[in-house]
Amino acid sequence: MKTTKLFVTMIAAASCFYACKKNDAPPPEDQIKNTRDFIEKAGPQIQSFTFSTADLPKTVTLKGGVKITFPAGAFQQNGEAVTGNVTVEAIELLKRSQLVMAGVNTNHISGMPLQSDGSLFLDVKSGGQSVDAELKVPVRIEMPTDRDGFTQLWIGADTVQGNQFAWQNPRQGAQREVKVDNFVFAFDFGELGWVNCDIFWNMSNPKTTMKVSVPNNPGTMANFRAMEGETYVFFIAKGDNVVAQLYTPDGENQVKSYDNAMPVGAEGRLISFSIKDGKYYFAKKDITITENQVEALTLAETTESAVQTEITALDGF
Repeated sequence: MKTTKLFVTMIAAASCFYACKKNDAPPPEDQIKNTRDFIEKAGPQIQSFTFSTADLPKTVTLKGGVKITFPAGAFQQNGEAVTGNVTVEAIELLKRSQLVMAGVNTNHISGMPLQSDGSLFLDVKSGGQSVDAELKVPVRIEMPTDRDGFTQLWIGADTVQGNQFAWQNPRQGAQREVKVDNFVFAFDFGELGWVNCDIFWNMSNPKTTMKVSVPNNPGTMANFRAMEGETYVFFIAKGDNVVAQLYTPDGENQVKSYDNAMPVGAEGRLISFSIKDGKYYFAKKDITITENQVEALTLAETTESAVQTEITALDGF
């Protein structure tokens, strides 16, 4: 009897020890702890292609249908021609959900919202190091579209207001406008980095400044791709591929649009989300923009799947 009791006691002690050890174990490496993790692990992923410069010209097709043709002699590293194997790394941002999940936006550097025809990040590495961003020979990019007319070309700048993101003109002399041909915007582009086909959001309405507070913000306002901060505020235009990020500070836990940049009368959805210490928060509000609008978004704790569902739903909004 004593032996039985001792055995039971040993099992209980071992179970307690195991449970304590299990609770003390570090979280899995793929567990999302903050907004930066969310962008890297749940957002649009890098697509990689490796080939030899001897095989140039070479065309790669991304999952969303974007085609990129790399010509011979395009790559240099520190001004010297690159030979041997290179690895292309690309991220496609064709939908509103992809822009939001990537921590990117459609802000023009002037503050006016852009309407996106598709954007991407493009890098090429040799020996594990990025080649020169300015290409010796431009690449050819084919961006699928479902509309007619023209688009304009932009490059991304991630030093706006210190560490925020917006789109600006490509370098002087580069191609600026592209006409659709057989449902494709095809153009030559001489720079690596963030590439965008956008037009200015076609709203002739009077413009105003919008302010949005997040009174129960669990962290701080996030910058480009959440390199710092946890909390985003976006305005998503109804029926248009517009993802305007509000990031200009305007008091504690409050941001505003660029001054006189938001069209009065436009319909859309304000969203805010934050991930901090492994907890998820989300808020949304459908609005019609009014003059000098001030809004408050109160975050509610939720789940990763719920946040992803809400962001994915923006594509049909």
